[in-house]
Amino acid sequence: MKYLRYRKDGENYFGVLEGDTITELNGDFLKGNAEKSSITYGLDEVTVLSPVEPSQVIGIGLNYALHAEETGKPLPEEPMMFMVSPSAVISEGEEIELPTLDHRIDYEAELAVVIGKEAKNVSEEDALSYVFGYTIGNDVSDRHLQKKDGQFTRAKSFATFKPLGPVIETELDPNHTGVKLTLNGEVKQQSNTNDLIHKIEKLLVKVTEVMTLQPGDVILTGTPSGVGALSPGDKVEIEIEGIGKLTNYVKK
Repeated sequence: MKYLRYRKDGENYFGVLEGDTITELNGDFLKGNAEKSSITYGLDEVTVLSPVEPSQVIGIGLNYALHAEETGKPLPEEPMMFMVSPSAVISEGEEIELPTLDHRIDYEAELAVVIGKEAKNVSEEDALSYVFGYTIGNDVSDRHLQKKDGQFTRAKSFATFKPLGPVIETELDPNHTGVKLTLNGEVKQQSNTNDLIHKIEKLLVKVTEVMTLQPGDVILTGTPSGVGALSPGDKVEIEIEGIGKLTNYVKK
């Protein structure tokens, strides 16, 4: 099932997407009691919003073997996690803004895990039961600041640096799904989550050892090899098998 949030006539709503038709829900899908109404819209009749408004966004670094290889860094023995400001989240179709044009600012295609219920100290066997579903993320990153700071929060938390969406897919094998990013129509990243160093279950175990996750929180699970710089006017499209496509332009 594909869930989404959207705006119509100045109001925000929750819905289910089937083909190009949205069926309005009578409540928040994360609360577990939302039912379909009789109201439907075409995708072209609404503005799609980010599928969640997370209270926490957790990033995972160097989690694809080939990406670690291209950076020249050793494979991490445990998931390398960092925090990102939720204020960086934007929606399908919104523009990515580059605050400093003399810095290298990269795209990073990522599978994003959306938490469905409070999670603390989960077991690997039960980990996926805490997941509501999966969406697409672009972990836009200022490499100059990342290197300067020696940690990632500032480099990844600028406004517009975390496109998410357009939908949450609940039926997905997160450890075996294709990921592709194209920049201005040219394929730059193409991989599969079967190249993840630390699988989704392990990420949930390790993150919830440290912090309590709430419904709507997001874990960005790492990016494949092929990262590269963004420039004003670029069109960035990320496709994840089973979810769909997230498209954003870079502001000119």
